[in-house]
Amino acid sequence: MVDMDIFEFAAMIEETPVTSRVMEYVNVEGDLNAVCLTDVFDDGLSLVYSFFETSVTKNSVGTYIILDHIKIAKETGLPYVYLGYWVHGSDKMAYKTKFSGVEVFRDQKWTPFDPSDSYETDTNPLAVSPISEQVAQISMPNVTHIGTIDSY
Repeated sequence: MVDMDIFEFAAMIEETPVTSRVMEYVNVEGDLNAVCLTDVFDDGLSLVYSFFETSVTKNSVGTYIILDHIKIAKETGLPYVYLGYWVHGSDKMAYKTKFSGVEVFRDQKWTPFDPSDSYETDTNPLAVSPISEQVAQISMPNVTHIGTIDSY
């Protein structure tokens, strides 16, 4: 996303069959501390991309965003919160594995995350289908608009 211009960013949010929301998080002084692009599906919220002010990382802004999405999902009756991509070996994404109930989509099904599994074969580019084949297999659920998301 670093190289995106304003039009590419807008297209990512607006030119999609998925209902997307940009959620802003401000501190008590009103300063913007974090932003999360969230997709709304029939069965849950999907954290597509988030970023936050690095000077406040000691306050666990990323964890707060996830907990807030769990709260929103509960309030709106959605059973799942998708934490987005997790890349084995990425220190920046390791926090996702610290939540209970985390599942990993592998071998075309959701399986519980197992910290004792190395997941190394999942990172071998020869062991997975090309991205074009993976995308071709994606089926989009029917999307409904949930008004309470607008208030956040």
